[in-house]
Amino acid sequence: MATPINDWIDEPGVYRPLLRLAWPVLGEQALAMAVGFSDTILTGHYLGESHLAAVNLMAYTLWLLYGLFSVVAIGTSALVARYVGARRFTMADRFLHQSLILGLLISVPGAIAALTFGPDLVALLKLRGESAAAAVRYWNIIVPMTPCIMVIAVGIAALRGAGAMVHGLCIMAIVNIVNIAVSWACCLGWGPLPQLGWDGIALGTTCGYLVGAIGALTILGSGMIGLRLRWRMFRPEGHLIYRLLRVGIPGGLDSFALILCQLWFVSIVNVLGDRAAAAHGVAIRIESLAFLPGAAFQVAAATMAGQYLGAKQPGKATRSVLVACLLGGLVMGLGGVVFYIGAFPLASLMLGSHHHDVAYLAAPLLRTIAFGIPPLALVMILTGALRGAGDTSWPLVFTLVGFLGVRIPVAYWLALSSVPIPWVNDPLPGLGLGVLGAWYAMVTDLYVRAILTAWRFWQGGWKEVRV
Repeated sequence: MATPINDWIDEPGVYRPLLRLAWPVLGEQALAMAVGFSDTILTGHYLGESHLAAVNLMAYTLWLLYGLFSVVAIGTSALVARYVGARRFTMADRFLHQSLILGLLISVPGAIAALTFGPDLVALLKLRGESAAAAVRYWNIIVPMTPCIMVIAVGIAALRGAGAMVHGLCIMAIVNIVNIAVSWACCLGWGPLPQLGWDGIALGTTCGYLVGAIGALTILGSGMIGLRLRWRMFRPEGHLIYRLLRVGIPGGLDSFALILCQLWFVSIVNVLGDRAAAAHGVAIRIESLAFLPGAAFQVAAATMAGQYLGAKQPGKATRSVLVACLLGGLVMGLGGVVFYIGAFPLASLMLGSHHHDVAYLAAPLLRTIAFGIPPLALVMILTGALRGAGDTSWPLVFTLVGFLGVRIPVAYWLALSSVPIPWVNDPLPGLGLGVLGAWYAMVTDLYVRAILTAWRFWQGGWKEVRV
């Protein structure tokens, strides 16, 4: 077996290990963000407003496909981290194989269901006309790649649990570089390629997933990181699958609930029309800049919390999470300042000259979210630490409270002029603030969840969770 890559666990401090784990994830997230920016710029400059609304919705629905495997990925990352931290690499290998078996059992029926109900999902999310037709067409091209998405999601979760962040970066570099290159080439018809327009963007995404899955299997099969795929280990082990599910189901439900609630939230925005949906999508793309350091320190905190607990060092687990919150919060806070000062120029960069009205609508959204960056940093990093420790039930509760108790009802009230109530003929009056009102609700939710997540971390029960 290869030399274990978690030698940092015996170092006296936590700063250097944290940064070594965080920077590859930062690069990985930057590449993923580049794909989102690329798709939005390509759509904004060469396609219509209806496609801008559709590309925003597709970003959410692709997140939904990844969410199918969050049960497996979260359980994999937590258990691999514990056993790598305890230097029990054979057990980590066994959980890797069980995760891929479980992921395959989910991916095939999941893909069939996604193809069957794709048009219904788009209709449920309130997209209409040309925007809805474009979204369904994109969805039908992407969904057959669901097994490849599973391999990437589960493979990278195992790599992160083992601390092999650079290898995860390599996989996502392949995915995103291929995605961007093929999307531009096929959309615009470079060289001998046909000009496919909107379909070309979807084709680029499918090619990226296919090549990325091959890369993930190659790295895991090589044994270079201390984990290794072996054909003889691909047999179901019920008690290990049970342990994966025991940790993964609450975390997966949390991720899936988050995705479904985000889709519900964007359906409220879509009711306001294509222009509001397009502005929301542009602002979300730009806001994703703040997610870069947040996601990087979230994953680093999860890995360090899991491995330090596996090594029976709960004090260092706590310190590593606090340092992650400090560093990640500072960097994300600087991003919030940039959003507030440069809101309109940032929005204009994403769009062609014929979409200035969308940029004017997106600018106040960026100024609003600037005030939500500090609680967003706490929610992301502390939730990652709790999941890495295997404490996946409390984040699920906080997600449900934040979205169902705050974001969704407040968004209806602030964004719409009349709020529909199920089984009631007369709607309630709303403030009618439009998409800006929806973003006020988003920021309020972030503060509520930040308070709840910080309480659970300081309470300390996450250090006692058995996986």
